Amino acid sequence: MKYGVVVFPGSNCDHDAWWAAKYSAKQQVEFIWHKDNVLPDGLDCVILPGGFSYGDYLRCGSIASHSSIMKEVISFANKGGLVIGICNGFQILIEAELLPGALLRNASLHFVCKDVFLKTMNFSTPFTNKITKDKIIRIPIAHGDGNYFATPELIDELESENSIVFKYCNENGDILESANPNGSLNNIAGIINKRGNVLGMMPHPERYSDIVLGCNDGLNVFESMLNND
Repeated sequence: MKYGVVVFPGSNCDHDAWWAAKYSAKQQVEFIWHKDNVLPDGLDCVILPGGFSYGDYLRCGSIASHSSIMKEVISFANKGGLVIGICNGFQILIEAELLPGALLRNASLHFVCKDVFLKTMNFSTPFTNKITKDKIIRIPIAHGDGNYFATPELIDELESENSIVFKYCNENGDILESANPNGSLNNIAGIINKRGNVLGMMPHPERYSDIVLGCNDGLNVFESMLNND
C-alpha cells in the first residue's frame, strides 16, 4: 500500500504520520507539498495530518482547504481513494466539504492534550475492519477546536447511517458526558462520509502506533487500511 502525507505550513504531525505508515505499518509513503498540483502516482491513501495549518487563521483548516493540492485530494476522494484527516486534517476535510458538520472551540475553551478512550461504532469501514469488537482503544488528543457540532437532523442522519465511526468513552466503553473531552455532540470523535472512503477523527492514531510509545492502539487504524489493499 502507498500512502501520501500532505504537508501544509504549520503541520506538526506530518512526520509522525509518515513514521506510522513507513515503520509501524511497514508500507510505502511519501510527503506531498501543499503547493503541488498533482498527487504522486500509485497512491492508495492520502493522510491530512494534525497541526496548525496556515497558523489556524480564519477558521482551523479553512485556508488549507483551498490550497492547490486539495483540489487533487478532493478529486482523489471522489474517485474512491482513501483519505484520512487527523485532528487539523479533520478540520480541513470539513472545510473542504468532504465531511459534514463543523468543529467548534472546545466547550472548556481550553486546549486539551491527554489520552482518551474510544469506542468503535462501525467496524465495517476501511479504517476499522481490523479492530476487534470488544476492544476499547486508547488514543491521544491535542486540540483546541475539536467540538463536533451539526444540526439535529444531521446528527440523526449520521447515527442512522452508521457514519459515526468513533465516540469518546471511558475505559469500560461507557459513552458518558464525563468521558467527552471537548463537548462534541453525541460524544463524536470521528465520522466517515457516505461512500465510506473518507474518515475524519480528532484523536491521533499515529501517535500511538508503536509499542515503544507505551501503546500501539492506533496501529489498528493503519492495519485496517492494509486489509483493503
